[in-house]
Amino acid sequence: MGREAGTKVNYDVLALVTMNKDRILGGKQLTLLASNEEEQKTMTADIAKALKADVVKMTSGDYLVIRG
Repeated sequence: MGREAGTKVNYDVLALVTMNKDRILGGKQLTLLASNEEEQKTMTADIAKALKADVVKMTSGDYLVIRG
């Protein structure tokens, strides 16, 4: 159930929400530092709703707000 090998998918990372200040490296996306997991989830959901985008939770615990 993967993508076709020749299919190119472009995703834009609109925001990164993390609780680890060492992961804030720069770039064009909005990067927010949350103080706890509940704040992180709330900020992520609010941003995704406002931008009509999707959310991906990474194994590191960070959230990406993406649009593709």
